[in-house]
Amino acid sequence: MEQIDNYFIIDFDSTFTKVEALDILCEISLEKDSQKDIALSKIQEITNLSMQGELSFRQSLEQRIGLLKAHKRHLPILIDRLSQMVSKSFLRNKAFLSEESEQIIILSNGFKDFIVPIVTQYGIKEENVFANEFIYDKDGFIISFDKNNVLSESNGKPKLIASLELSGDVHVIGDGYNDYEIKAAGLAKEFYAFTENIKRDKVVAMADHVAPSLDEILYKNDMKRALSYPKNRIKVLLLENIHDKGVKKLEEEGYTVEVYPAGLGEDELAEKIKDVSIIGIRSKTQITKKVLANAKRLLAVGAFCIGTNQIDLDECQRKGVVVFNAPYSNTRSVVELAISEIILLMRNLSDKVIAMHEGKWEKSAKNSYEIRGKRLGIIGYGNIGAQLSVVAEALGMNVSYFDLEERLAIGNATKCDTLDELLANSDVVTLHVDGRAENKEIIGKPQFDKMKDGVIFVNLSRGHVVDIPALKNALESGKVRGTAVDVFPKEPMSNQDEFISELRKMPNTILSPHIGGSTVEAQENIADFVPNKIMAYVNTGSTSNSVNFPNLVLPTLVNAHRFIHIHLNESGVLAEINKTIAEHQLNIVGQYLKTNELIGYVITDISDNYSESVIEDLKKVPGTIRFRVLY
Repeated sequence: MEQIDNYFIIDFDSTFTKVEALDILCEISLEKDSQKDIALSKIQEITNLSMQGELSFRQSLEQRIGLLKAHKRHLPILIDRLSQMVSKSFLRNKAFLSEESEQIIILSNGFKDFIVPIVTQYGIKEENVFANEFIYDKDGFIISFDKNNVLSESNGKPKLIASLELSGDVHVIGDGYNDYEIKAAGLAKEFYAFTENIKRDKVVAMADHVAPSLDEILYKNDMKRALSYPKNRIKVLLLENIHDKGVKKLEEEGYTVEVYPAGLGEDELAEKIKDVSIIGIRSKTQITKKVLANAKRLLAVGAFCIGTNQIDLDECQRKGVVVFNAPYSNTRSVVELAISEIILLMRNLSDKVIAMHEGKWEKSAKNSYEIRGKRLGIIGYGNIGAQLSVVAEALGMNVSYFDLEERLAIGNATKCDTLDELLANSDVVTLHVDGRAENKEIIGKPQFDKMKDGVIFVNLSRGHVVDIPALKNALESGKVRGTAVDVFPKEPMSNQDEFISELRKMPNTILSPHIGGSTVEAQENIADFVPNKIMAYVNTGSTSNSVNFPNLVLPTLVNAHRFIHIHLNESGVLAEINKTIAEHQLNIVGQYLKTNELIGYVITDISDNYSESVIEDLKKVPGTIRFRVLY
């Protein structure tokens, strides 16, 4: 072979493709066989023993082929299925495989019969494919393999590489022990344990590098790649028991994910966040200025909840950190809890339940009322307040609402011009406001004094919006006949910490541990919505539904490069960006700009290859907060 500086020796099964080809061939050939599951299980067991070096390769090959009962007619079906199962990172980097085909060798203990038709679709040369070959009987059934082929023997891969007498550095990419044998024989500079599809601990332990994707290998070797930065190098920290669905989504995207079950205090989080690119939190964790000062690599914050008052949004902007939340995902769950608690409180059921557990039988209709015909006063008529309005009206309640913003009434709801008007007329008052600082203690003694005697009071919004001592006094005086509180000014960091509140043991009082949105359905919805927004931002630069960034919806880019520039909203920055690009003689094929009061967000797509110097110059543009190359 001609003189080449670097060779990339790539395995096929579970590396180039996501699967072991003989497993798929077994599924095809035994599709109607009652023993299919037993045979497939046995084949997978044999494969794993061989891959981990616990069974000789020839033995494993003979045993697997004996179980297949495969025919030549099955191969086109196999090739079609395998073509749909090429590893994601190889699909992304098709340009590398094609343009660097001279230095790419497919080396497999699998079979040319199905490997060649697949890899040649990616520009890989047929003469650079080294694999076994089937032997068929006169009727076309696969009965054996070419036993003269060195790749049918144990330690066959090192023998094959030795015979090629490659003059350049050899880099081996594979998931099995037989791939490592090339390095062990002194025939390779580096062995990459490829773990995108399967991770074998024994193989990983022997590797020079663990490669969760082809992107990682290309990045390490500074070669042309689809992604400027491998996703496995993006570290994600998820706190407070984020739903498994969200964890899985981010792991499947290729990120390195660490999960922590509770919230973290400021000092601990400031230390933990230093190498984190994405953090996911719920309501307890505070993303403060001190935390952000230590977050040198942070790209995005995911609030797996509705509220964002636990996050310093302005400081995130100044640091170029985008924030996403889930404004609609748990609306129904909160509404259902509000309705259920209103009914329980109107019936004084919480006290009756406690009495029953103490052995007391207190059958009485005293202080027990229907909700039909009662007036519900909703403070905050956003997504939750509006949906609560619909459900409450359907149950026969009369609904009034008050909101500082102009909100259109839904159904027969009545808009109140002032908060005092709502408080004076409502049999039930429920809070559904956001966590802005201006809402601190909007309900205190003056507001309780203006409510009807015997009012039911519910707070499922934010802990700091109610003066708790004032609420306690209103309960003790009878002004408030019953209350349900789900949120508190100070909440425990974890389930192991004690909950402390003046409202404990108060009559007709329902206290719940901030679970308004804690239903399986809500958490699944949130765990789907927030990761999707974060991944779209990382992959395309899209900031749709961001809390603190200008909102841009961007297409996925094809055959071009994308620059993302976050800067202070100052005049002349865009002109300076374009001047810099022009000085480097790059052609702009698309550009998007949006600003808010503090920052500007510019996306620039260019059609040309670029040098590192243009990156450095764009980072030096006055007003720059953060610059990154997407691809």
